Formats: sequence, structure tokens, C-alpha cells
Amino acid sequence: MAEYLTDTGLETTTDPSRDYHALNAQLNLYDKDGNIQFWADREAARQYFLQHVNQNTVFFHDLREKLDYLVENGYYELHVIDQYDFSFVKSLYQRAYAFKFRFPTFLGAFKYYTSYTLKTFDGKRYLERFEDRVSMVALYLARGDEELACHLVDEIMSGRFQPATPTFLNAGKKARGELVSCFLLRIEDNMESIARGINSALQLSKRGGGVALSLTNLRESGAPIKKIENQSSGVIPVMKLLEDSFSYANQLGARQGAGAVYLNAHHPDIMGFLDTKRENADEKIRIKSLSLGVVIPDITFELARNKEPMYLFSPYDVERIYGKPFSDISVTEHYREMVADGRIRKKKIDARKFFQTLAEIQFESGYPYIVFEDTVNRANPIKGRISMSNLCSEILQVSEPSEFNEDLSFARVGKDISCNLGSLNIAKTMDSPDFSATIETAVRGLTAVSDLSNIAAAPSIERGNSLSHAIGLGQMNLHGYLARERVMYGSEEALDFTNMYFLAVAYETIKASNKIARERGESFGGFTESAYYSGEFFAKYIDGDWTPKTETCRALLDKSSISIPTPDDWRQLAADVREYGMYHQNLQAVPPTGSISYINNSTSSIHPIVSKIEIRKEGKIGRVYYPAPYMTNENLEYYKDAYELGPKAVIDTYAVATQHVDQGLSLTLFYPDTVTTRDVNKNYIYAWRKGIKTMYYMRLRQQALEGTEVEGCVSCML
Repeated sequence: MAEYLTDTGLETTTDPSRDYHALNAQLNLYDKDGNIQFWADREAARQYFLQHVNQNTVFFHDLREKLDYLVENGYYELHVIDQYDFSFVKSLYQRAYAFKFRFPTFLGAFKYYTSYTLKTFDGKRYLERFEDRVSMVALYLARGDEELACHLVDEIMSGRFQPATPTFLNAGKKARGELVSCFLLRIEDNMESIARGINSALQLSKRGGGVALSLTNLRESGAPIKKIENQSSGVIPVMKLLEDSFSYANQLGARQGAGAVYLNAHHPDIMGFLDTKRENADEKIRIKSLSLGVVIPDITFELARNKEPMYLFSPYDVERIYGKPFSDISVTEHYREMVADGRIRKKKIDARKFFQTLAEIQFESGYPYIVFEDTVNRANPIKGRISMSNLCSEILQVSEPSEFNEDLSFARVGKDISCNLGSLNIAKTMDSPDFSATIETAVRGLTAVSDLSNIAAAPSIERGNSLSHAIGLGQMNLHGYLARERVMYGSEEALDFTNMYFLAVAYETIKASNKIARERGESFGGFTESAYYSGEFFAKYIDGDWTPKTETCRALLDKSSISIPTPDDWRQLAADVREYGMYHQNLQAVPPTGSISYINNSTSSIHPIVSKIEIRKEGKIGRVYYPAPYMTNENLEYYKDAYELGPKAVIDTYAVATQHVDQGLSLTLFYPDTVTTRDVNKNYIYAWRKGIKTMYYMRLRQQALEGTEVEGCVSCML
């Protein structure tokens, strides 16, 4: 006989089917009054502990015994604990447990114990509770700073800040991968760079991160090699090599390595590049698991609008004429002169046919991701050019090429990119007693991720990280927060709030970076050549009108600890930055978020929900149901899903947030099964005109109904 806590009291049953899985499934069944049975999921989480977790957790008499065991048996790193007096360590664990944390959903608990907690080496028993994992992450990231460790525990246990999966999973463990979410590499037009790129992809996948590579600089199929015509095989064979590499680097059998490749729309191989994702593509060229991204400059839209031919330019000739790689050239700026230059080989296609093909491929595969190149670079505050993104399309940073000797050693180490991510729960952050302190703690936690990363296996990544100290503070649970406050996603009030919230985050992250630069006497490499140093970055905030426009937004801000910065606040911050610098080259990026959203009881990223009750397939357990955060039977009207709301509401939301985010936001668009390629193309144009920087997946309603899943970003999202 077992007892179950329902909304109407304690229910007793002897039915063996009423286990946690069966209880969770009741979320998908209405009760006799037509209500969603939220109580059943809460009870499923409780029964999961009673029936499974508690029975499979290793028992220790006290914390000292536990930590000694975990260190002596190779589960924890001794130096992490030895940075502190044991009395403090004990008090920190007590601080975490004092929150009396309970997973509000079954999926949150299941995800944590399946994917994050420390297990015995045979994988059968648990060695950590949630509080233990949080405490160890805080000890690791604080590096002996007791005050910071306490702040990190408070922010993570309260649900305000959640480190990304690689950090939350690995911090403090002895047998672990890196803390970094993903990496970006550029490949130059020579065999040494290609070989090094493949090697780096293997090394970085081995350490647990997703890897994106730019292929824009590689000469096209049929281009000359050493002046001998028709020798180059183009980008597709390199894509095949990379796909095989990622399949081989399967992270101890846990999952295949994850990779993406980006190509400029004006590369001569672009149409073949897109064709690799067609369902009926020849197996010799078909790309199954590698993600594709296309970099589109403004000129491409202009050509389509004017029904002009779209010229594609040989990267080999462009580099020969301009003295720098194709990816470092603004195609929009130089397009007409490159068309007129007879020294540059080129071919032409129909610009509208290009966009038509783009939409067709998205229908078939969900790919490619899209980077609006000129929008990205107009907003870039750092000297240099951004020419690609990452596996989840939210990282936008400047890179520099490397040069190699014949033996593949570095003649010159360039600058490649790593993603140090974590996200704030907007609803909880709005509840924070000190919004500014919450942001600063999150920035300091992510700074530690950057400082503590060991990526010597890829020297250009290591150099880029050491110069830039770049982080990506993300956001999640926008829809959950808006619905909790009875505000409709995509409404005027919601857009007003999103604008003000991201404005405040931008201000506080820069202020925190400036404070760290003061403390350390160090700024990121190239700071004095940035728009932060010149003050250009701050002009729009000093001169513009950045105040709430709706009473609803003002009311939401009034009951929070947010202080919307005034022009004088921005003017003072600009002066402080000019005098003391900034530690971080980049501060914000909004990833899709996946598993961390579930354990944090958040809606994903700043997207609307995909369903009131989300259905997921979770390994051997099968279907698992997840209710939208803060949803009750009384506020269902505020939980319109992404398919009901339509792409415009999503694009509008991302557009107001984008203007305050120095990197990108992972934007997925959701369509009904009646959508046409013309509709998709119209939304490309609408997003581009609204100032969107990047676009991630396209999702069709029929895919969701059939339960099919397009593989997501395993680094940022999971």
C-alpha cells in the first residue's frame, strides 16, 4: 500500500502501476472536471525519490566521511576542498541544504539524476544530492573566495542562476570533461589548416564541447591548386571528413561529438553545400549528423529584391587580390567591384532561387542556421570581423587566422573562440532581493569558467580565451515569467518588459566587468580599440529614450529590485570603463537551453513554450511529460504555444532583446504544417529588417505532433 498526495488530500492505493512514471503520465490526462492533473507530476517527483533515488544513494554518516571517501576514491579533486577550511565547507553545505530544495517537476528530478549528479563508477548508485552538486560547483568556481562561494550557492539554489551543462556537470569532479560549452574554429585555404582543424575538432569533442568551423575561406570545387586547373575538390569532402571525425569522438560512448560548419552565401560551393542536407541526396555527398550554417550579407537581400543575378566569388582569387581571406572581406561593401574585377573567378545564380532553396532545405532538415553578417558586424563593439557562429547560433566573436608550418606546428597562433555559458532564470531574477548582486555573481561565476578552462590541446582556442575572457550570460523562462504575471507573450507589454529587462542586464554586466577589471588591473586584449573604450557603444543609451512605455511594465519593475539606468548612469559607466577598462570582451549570449531549463523549472531561453504539456522521449523510460512552469488550470490562456503565436511574435521579442546583447540569441521559428516556402522567405526578410542577428532551427507543427526531434545543440542546449 502506498500513499499519494493529491490536490484534495492524501490518497491511498495498492495499485502497483501508480509508480512515478505512471503518475507523471497523468499530466497528459484530464481529470473528471476537465482539469490538468498538476498534482500527479508533483507526486511523481516525490515518488521518484522514495521509490528510486533514496534507495540508490550511497549513505554517509557525515560530510567529512563523504568528502574523504570521494577524494580518496578519485571522484573529487582534493585541491578544490583544500582551498578552504573544513568548517567553512561544512557551513556552505549547510547553507545549501537550508533552502530545503525540492524539484517541482518529475522531469527536473529525472534529468538531474540521469545527467548531472555524481555516480559510482559503475553508474548504478548516486553520490550527490542536488545540494551537494551546487556546493561543489560553488567551491570550484570561487577558487578559495568564501564570500563568492556563498553568493554562488545562494544564486544557484534559489534558481536565479544556472551554470550551463558542462560546468554544472563537471566542476569539482576528478574524471571530467571541460567546463566550456562549445568552440569555434576558422579553417584557412591550405592543407595544414584543414588538418589542424580536423585535429582540433577531435581534441575538443573528446573534452565534451560542440565545435563549429568556418569553411568560407576554402577554395571552391574545380579551383586551381599550384596553378593547375580543376584540382580542388571544394568544401564537401572536408565536411565528410569532419562528420566522420565527430562520429568517432563519441565522448566515452555517451553521445557522438557535435559539429557545425558555416559557409558564406557567396561561396561558389553554396548550392552543393545546401544540397548535402536533401533527403534524396547521393550518399557520396549526403551529410547526416553535421549541422550547417549559412552566412548571408545584406547585398544578398538587395539582389533578390531587385531580381539581379547573385554572383559567387572564388575565395582563392579574393584572397589573392585583396590580400586577406574571403571571410575577412565585407561582401556587401566590395560586391560591385568584385563583380567588375576580371581577375576574380565567379559564377552567377538566381538570388531568389537561392532563398527558395534555403527554405526547401529547412523544410526537409530544419537546417541551415543563418547568420546575418552585416547586422552582426554593425553591432559588434570589438575591432575585427565576425564571420561565423557556433553550434547553437548565439556566439558571435571576432577571430584571427593561424599560420602553420609544414609539420603542422604553429608559425603564428591565431585567435579562435570558446563559449563560457550560464543562464539566469528571468522569473527568479525578477524576484531577487538585489538584482545587481545577482548579475555580478553570475558574471563572476562565468569568469571563473573562462579562467579555469584548460584547452591547451587547441592553442588558438586557448589564446583566444586568454585574450578575450569572453563569457555568455544567457536568459531563460521569459514565457514562464510573463504568464505568471498574466502578460501575453509577444504583446506590447511583454515587448516593453523584455526591452527594459535586457537593458538592465546589459548595464549590470558591463558594470560587473568594469569592477573586475579594476580589481585585477587588466582588460581584455584589444580593449583600447573597442567601441567601449571610445565611448561609441554607450552613445545610444546616453542619447536615447530608454524608459518603460506601458503601465504593466512599470508595475513589474516597481515590484522588483531592478533599477533602470538613466542617461547619467550610462554616462558615468562610460567614464568608468574608459578609465578602468573591462575584463571581458563579450558578456552576453542567449543559448537555447534544454536540460538546465528542466532542472531549473524554466521555459527554454526566451522562446514561447512549444506545448502546455511537453512530451519528451527519455532513453529507456520512454515518454516523459513536462508542464509549463507556473502554469495552473486558472492561467492557461497565457500559455499560447509557439505555433499558435506564430513567427512574428517570436521575432519581435528577440528583436527588442537583441539590441542589448553584445553577441547573439538562439532563435528558432515555429510553423504550422500549412506553411509554404514563400512564408518562410518572408520571415527571413522580416527578421533581417528587425535587426535579428542569427536564426537557429525551423520547426514544423507536424514534427512536434509526430514526436520527431531534430538533434539540438548538445553543448548549450543540453
